[in-house]
Amino acid sequence: MYSWQHGAWPTFTWDRGQLLDRLAEAARRQGRLLGKMQNVLQPLSDEARLHTLSEDALRTSEIEGEMLDPVSVRSSIARRLGVSYAGTDRRDRQIEGLVDMLLDATQNWRQPLTFERLFAWHAALFPTGYSGLHKITVGAWRRDEAGPMQVVSGPIGQEKVHYEAPPAERVPEEMDRFLAWFNNSPEELDGILRSGIAHLWYVTIHPTEDGNGRMARAVADLALAQMEESPHRYYSMSSAISNRRKDYYAILETTQSSLNITAWLSWYLDCFVAAVDEAERTIGEVLAKQRFWQRLQGKALSERQTKVLNRLLEGFDGKITTKKWAALGKCSQPTAQRDINELIELGAMRMGEAGGRSTSYLLNL
Repeated sequence: MYSWQHGAWPTFTWDRGQLLDRLAEAARRQGRLLGKMQNVLQPLSDEARLHTLSEDALRTSEIEGEMLDPVSVRSSIARRLGVSYAGTDRRDRQIEGLVDMLLDATQNWRQPLTFERLFAWHAALFPTGYSGLHKITVGAWRRDEAGPMQVVSGPIGQEKVHYEAPPAERVPEEMDRFLAWFNNSPEELDGILRSGIAHLWYVTIHPTEDGNGRMARAVADLALAQMEESPHRYYSMSSAISNRRKDYYAILETTQSSLNITAWLSWYLDCFVAAVDEAERTIGEVLAKQRFWQRLQGKALSERQTKVLNRLLEGFDGKITTKKWAALGKCSQPTAQRDINELIELGAMRMGEAGGRSTSYLLNL
């Protein structure tokens, strides 16, 4: 028996006492993160947002088994944020649509959630009208023409049904009720719990033929943006969920058979804390970059040195050598060596432990 088949549906219940410690810890971590971001200079704050939104796009798709090109995702988001990024100009309609949905969910947090807005998100996710090789109904509720909407796994003929959603004829009424709750939630309901409930409720209705997981996570992100009353997001719930993908599907399957959602909310709060922890590590790297450039303020760096340093700060894979510097800076190896020597004198770089022909250099963060 699924939760939507219970007579009390959708009156969810939970034991607040079991969640109090997690709620307090989540609020403490969230406040600490937002406090740190107040001390970050604007360009690096934009970089942190770019990183977070890129992770959100990549990981929400990864949860569904879709691997997107990170460079294309980052370039798409950078264009919309007006942030400088030396990526590709090649545009992928699928990526563009996903980014449009995620940015609308966080940046337009003041706007109510409506049928039209959800349909626009769905159309953006499936610009060709196809999911893989299958034509689907886009920008509308599902019709179940091929049978009940089910979440299944396993080979053909041996499928295991993990969940079956409400019949299609119930979807408009179910979504009416969900949207009325979302747009008029009780003020005393904690924002993180509201986000978790919205996520679960939406994916339980499973209102469209495809994209329900991605849209449920976007709805949950909208709830978090409304809680913070800010379009700026520095942590990625999708990244934390992706790291626990197996547990995510397991807790959904367990919870969707009951109206008591304490276990789901407990799990969701743990994910929130993990997302903030991951963000703090990212912010630590951003602050290290800020301090790095502050130490070099007023120093006469060439355009080439600045360009290569920025590339290294973005996360260059491996140690830098004069040969690699020359390739990145499009210069000769003697010129690369002079660049590096000047930066060592300025304290921006240092020589690695190995010498001789294996000499390499590291950023002095």
